[in-house]
Amino acid sequence: MNNSTLYYGNINESLINFLQRESYSKLFILVDENTLSDCYPILNIDQAQIIQIESGEKNKTIHSCQSIWADLLKYKADRQALLINLGGGVIGDMGGFCASTFKRGIRFINIPTTLLAMVDASIGGKTGIDFMQQKNMIGSFTSPHAIFVDPIFLHTLSSRLLLSGKAEMLKHGLIANEAHFKSCLEVLKPDLALIKESISIKDKIVKHDPYEKGIRKSLNFGHTMGHAIESLALIEGEDLLHGEAVALGMILELKLSVLYAGLDSQLATNIIQDLSKIYGQVKLSPSYITSLIDRCENDKKNNSKGINFSLLGQLGQAQNNVSLSPDEILQIAMN
Repeated sequence: MNNSTLYYGNINESLINFLQRESYSKLFILVDENTLSDCYPILNIDQAQIIQIESGEKNKTIHSCQSIWADLLKYKADRQALLINLGGGVIGDMGGFCASTFKRGIRFINIPTTLLAMVDASIGGKTGIDFMQQKNMIGSFTSPHAIFVDPIFLHTLSSRLLLSGKAEMLKHGLIANEAHFKSCLEVLKPDLALIKESISIKDKIVKHDPYEKGIRKSLNFGHTMGHAIESLALIEGEDLLHGEAVALGMILELKLSVLYAGLDSQLATNIIQDLSKIYGQVKLSPSYITSLIDRCENDKKNNSKGINFSLLGQLGQAQNNVSLSPDEILQIAMN
């Protein structure tokens, strides 16, 4: 688990060298309409079969998986085939899941084309799809054979997509490295060095705890509430990116951190102001928080004691397994 090889920069040279060293019966490239037009032309790959799905979180479903599996069967993929996931988090999560289950598993590699996928979704060996509007309910722990990170793809992104990825980098700083948090605040499009630093934070945590039994839970900061926000947005047809939902989730969980993890209230206020300037204000009405709690009650991280959070005790240090009741969570709407 988590034995993926990371390659940085010069995507074509590193990818061609990788493919020449390995032995695959067939190559498949999973894309959506955006990565097909904007990212695929950057690659120099011959003799690969393209599999295309529709973009967006709303299409991260079992129906899309069936389409991918059908194409793999149609083009006679065997267990020595390789699936290349060219795209953001949706492509990486879903492509990895499809590869990990097709014929009980074929190898796959990730070429993340969004900042969020580079620093988060492609790293750590989590694959999955959404189910019944619940985020990543079906999936597996399966590592890609390799991950290729090249900032060349960032030129294809809007400012909004860059900010979505930046949310995960800010999270890495909040849970593990105050200096990294401050560095990420200052830039819109990070350079390779800052991207590598963010990846290193996550990679170190994942290698220590690949199956999320202990310290890896700290990476869930902002995600319990963030996934609930994202799920509600899917139900309501609201246009919300994953990183935007995580940023709003971090704002709410910073408030919870003050109440239940001992985080200094002024420090929390300062960080919330930093995040709000970038990602906007989060709703704090009791009715909205109650709706989020309803979604949280099916979160896969929960235990018998309540809804499970990773909160901040102080900047750069997370407290894991903080279980809260619905009434305790609702207090953030009352303060």
